[in-house]
Amino acid sequence: MSAARFGARLAARRLAPLAAALALAACTTLEPPLPPADPSIPAQWPLPPTTAGAAQGESAQGAFDAQRGMIDVGWRDFFVDPTLERLIEQALVNNRDLRVAALNVERAQALYRVQRAEQLPAVGVQGTATRASGTGPQFSDQYSVSLGLAAFEIDLFGRVRSLSRAALEQYLATESAQRSVQLTLVAEVANAYLTWMADREATRVAQAALVNREQALDLTRKRYEYGAVGALDVNQAETSVEQARTDASRFAGQAAQDLNALRLLVGATIDEASIPDRFDPAVSGLRALPAGVPSEVLLRRPDVVQAEHRLLASNANIGAARAAFFPSIQLTGAIGTASSELSGLFGSGSRFWTFGPQLNLPIFQGGALRANLRVTQAERDIALAQYEQAIQAGFRDVADALALTRTLSEQKAAQLALVAAAGRAEELSRARYEAGRDSYLVLLDAQRTLYGARQSLIATQLAEQANRVRLYRVLGGGWNERTQ
Repeated sequence: MSAARFGARLAARRLAPLAAALALAACTTLEPPLPPADPSIPAQWPLPPTTAGAAQGESAQGAFDAQRGMIDVGWRDFFVDPTLERLIEQALVNNRDLRVAALNVERAQALYRVQRAEQLPAVGVQGTATRASGTGPQFSDQYSVSLGLAAFEIDLFGRVRSLSRAALEQYLATESAQRSVQLTLVAEVANAYLTWMADREATRVAQAALVNREQALDLTRKRYEYGAVGALDVNQAETSVEQARTDASRFAGQAAQDLNALRLLVGATIDEASIPDRFDPAVSGLRALPAGVPSEVLLRRPDVVQAEHRLLASNANIGAARAAFFPSIQLTGAIGTASSELSGLFGSGSRFWTFGPQLNLPIFQGGALRANLRVTQAERDIALAQYEQAIQAGFRDVADALALTRTLSEQKAAQLALVAAAGRAEELSRARYEAGRDSYLVLLDAQRTLYGARQSLIATQLAEQANRVRLYRVLGGGWNERTQ
């Protein structure tokens, strides 16, 4: 029989008990059953019917099937403003917070691979050459080459498997955290852009009011020179001009701050020449949510998924802590060849093998094992509470956004009607003032009403669009670029 075949058979006989032990260990774990979560939230959001399907009695499951894809709606399909899409695209490439989140995912993945490698024996080749001095000028040489494994733990009670699963769940939690960061980034870029455009529009309204009031001041001064009005009208007109000038400067400063915030989120310079001149109140769109949508859609939110994986990781750590109470077996073995001469290293009679199992039975640890088990159990209970809290917070976020959806729409419609009515009143007041039938105070009051209505309309439009973005984010949208 050749030396190679003899070595292979010898290795197979020595590794047979190891293979059996590995097969037994693969079926064992001491992880406790996962306790059920009880977030104590209603099965559905408190929302009246808002669509024809809901009004006709659309089933909860049908509504759920219609809207659970909101998470899969890509942000390019949700936002209709090409400028905003371009800014979001730049932010996803350049934003430092998102870059740190991506690096955290890579780190967690590497840590999981390190822990997973503990389930497999580490086999390596080792070569040594030693020389020891003897009596007189004599030296003793020893050469050896061996193939073996060192301190491999047979996972009889699932300790290594539980630690590996905990590392996997931590990696998945970190990946979900990255998704949460991206969702937040997309929403923050959209809100910063909307706020910047709204403040620019408010600046234009204030500047237009300033021009109109300066023209009115010139006309009032001329009429004062002819004795048609008194000094009080001139002072009132001057006060109105300075108020408009103050508002124009204030809104211009706010717009400059908004631009700085947007640049920080995007992580790059912004070409202002490519930005639209007017504020578009329809930068995003989201159809009304049916009344029957269950709150189960929250379970797909990245932050809720992150909390769930952390709970599973904590539960796996309990299994590892329980397994520490039981005996552990470590195997160390090698096969190879050794000789006192380098030329005879692979000659006949130089082969050797070693096999050294080690049994570790914990008897007294000063209470450290029980304390460690209590720590893991407390961490599991904390993770469970955090998981329930994430569901509760998500329910409130969606409920708040849905509650404002209808009211903001009604408020915008009323605000548009108010602007139209205030505009007609201002025209009539101006005509009556120029005809000498009313004082300048009446015209000034009409101008202030119209100015305030226009500014309130801009704020309402901004609030409505920001709430649509918020609803899109709290439902878990914003992760995909295109609709799946």
